[in-house]
Amino acid sequence: MRVLGIETSCDETGIAVYDKQAGLLANQLYSQIKLHADYGGVVPELASRDHVRKIVPLIQAALREANLSATDINGVAYTAGPGLVGALLVGATVGRALAFAWNVPAVPVHHMEGHLLSPMLEDNPPAFPFVALLISGGHTQLISVTDIGKYELLGESIDDAAGEAFDKIAKLLGLDYPGGPMLSKMAQHGVTNRFTFPRPMTDRPGLDFSFSGLKTFAANTIRSNGSDDQTCADIARAFEDAVVDTLAIKCERALEKTGFKNLVMAGGVSANRTLRTKMVAMMHKRGAEVFYARLQFCTDNGAMIAYAGMVRLKSSADQELSVSVRPRWPLAELPAV
Repeated sequence: MRVLGIETSCDETGIAVYDKQAGLLANQLYSQIKLHADYGGVVPELASRDHVRKIVPLIQAALREANLSATDINGVAYTAGPGLVGALLVGATVGRALAFAWNVPAVPVHHMEGHLLSPMLEDNPPAFPFVALLISGGHTQLISVTDIGKYELLGESIDDAAGEAFDKIAKLLGLDYPGGPMLSKMAQHGVTNRFTFPRPMTDRPGLDFSFSGLKTFAANTIRSNGSDDQTCADIARAFEDAVVDTLAIKCERALEKTGFKNLVMAGGVSANRTLRTKMVAMMHKRGAEVFYARLQFCTDNGAMIAYAGMVRLKSSADQELSVSVRPRWPLAELPAV
């Protein structure tokens, strides 16, 4: 089975081809970072228009990369949510149209399930069950995963997600969009422990997150201590350490609550070097392992959608011609495979 995957949930157009036997055959990605940089964030209308311009050339490029034609594709998977409604509609419409034209099944894919399953693209995939930390865009969630489609929400952010907090503090530090990765780079030059930030909601039971107060604490620290390069780096260091420690504490609680041995990290923030180092050390002490995708599969991409679609198509294919997307879509609503 060969599946064409289409990802257009936000500001990346991702197209990939996944083969059940041979694995990933093609992966094409176009990022809109330069398009949105002047605005300091994603402009939904501009994102949708750019997906329209880029999606067909990228599909053609993916087929060339895989050395395949349309007749070699057995199914089409597209992101149906969550995400920006206009951007989602571009991928859903093209995906449905191609499936109809090629006479193959099409399946809508949950964007966060794509992230959750992205470590399955690696040579050493995690075995079920495991705890998943999903840290992508506006999401920070802890999920109990016992099988594909068998997801239980253990905890989530009650306000800002970790990625949103990174971007907002980066902006206050004068960093360009996208700020999160640039803040992490700045933090590498910071002095540890010059500033001490709180680890929010770790002094009470539970697995929910809250980064709004930490964001306010960081903003006040920036206003009170000037803006020379070293001070900014030290604040970035303190902020990143606080977020990473908070995520690690909550993950360890989730592992103890579920009794599961292994941990999966997925989503854009899972590419953070400090977070990976912290989680590897924590899991090593527990005699277990943390799994995550290579850097190119942490951010939005077509490969994770193609893989998730392949899994879903094997069990049941949605072949209705209607186009439907869900800007908000709880992961727990997905059926088991």
